[in-house]
Amino acid sequence: MEKTVIKTGATVDEAIEAALSELGCTKDQVTIEVIEEGTEGGFLGLGRKDAEVKVTFNSEEAAESKTDDSDDTYFGDDESFEGDAVSEAEDAAANFVAEVLSGIGIHGNMDSYREDDTIYISVTGSDCGAAIGRHGETLEAISYMTNLIANKHSEQRVHVYLDVGGYRKHREQVIKGLADKAVSKVRRSGRKVMMEAMSPAERRIVHSYLQDVNGVTTHSEGVEPNRCVVVTPDTDKK
Repeated sequence: MEKTVIKTGATVDEAIEAALSELGCTKDQVTIEVIEEGTEGGFLGLGRKDAEVKVTFNSEEAAESKTDDSDDTYFGDDESFEGDAVSEAEDAAANFVAEVLSGIGIHGNMDSYREDDTIYISVTGSDCGAAIGRHGETLEAISYMTNLIANKHSEQRVHVYLDVGGYRKHREQVIKGLADKAVSKVRRSGRKVMMEAMSPAERRIVHSYLQDVNGVTTHSEGVEPNRCVVVTPDTDKK
């Protein structure tokens, strides 16, 4: 069954990101048609046009792709599942994610490894949308619970970085692009710029990404779920 949405944004990438968030899928699972490239406009933005895209997700094609992929592994009831865990915390985290994916009927492949105090878990597959959710909310919830599980099995504090279907990696690039645009606006206007509302994890990406950027500083304002990053001029940061 096809599901199509039409979205607008300041740029084509922003419009696509909005569509992917609503569909709960990744870029490699959809067909994208650019309806309007968008224009910046002239003086004071007069004549500016938003970009507009049509994004279509075909669940039947995704299912066929899943069936044809001989490397897919069913998570959960398969007692032969063995992760690449090298510590009790990583093993517990990987098994918890596998159980969750099994519970919502997701097929795919999982890789995990630990580097210092961070456990990286990556899940790939053709039907990962249910584990991502609208605006990545389901992925954030699973990540939160996985962190709790991992730390119950570790004497030292660890952090789990969970990515499903490449969503987090793609979203990070979008967020960094938005941060770059905010910095440009601050430098042009000399005034603070309030970014869109983001989750705590996404706000941390912005703060970390811009912490060493000359001429700006960041802080958060607002109340969840509408809390956002504010980028302000900082003449002392040279």
